[in-house]
Amino acid sequence: MKKGIHPEYRLVAFRDASTGTIFLAHSTVKTKETVTYEGKEYPLCNLEISSASHPFFTGKQKLVDTAGRIERFRKKYNIKE
Repeated sequence: MKKGIHPEYRLVAFRDASTGTIFLAHSTVKTKETVTYEGKEYPLCNLEISSASHPFFTGKQKLVDTAGRIERFRKKYNIKE
């Protein structure tokens, strides 16, 4: 690897804004904040949503009623079953 052309690759703490969950991952993201996590100080990157708050991963998904949409589409384009 050439020196000086690659971004710094290091452990970064990511914090979910809605749940406050913090997890560590290697990243090249540039941050201005730091946080102490498990006794060490890490650069902090705030996230709006992560697996800790996303409905798919938490199991709190909403079911969408598509029956009404299909009927409206068929009626609009005069499609018979």
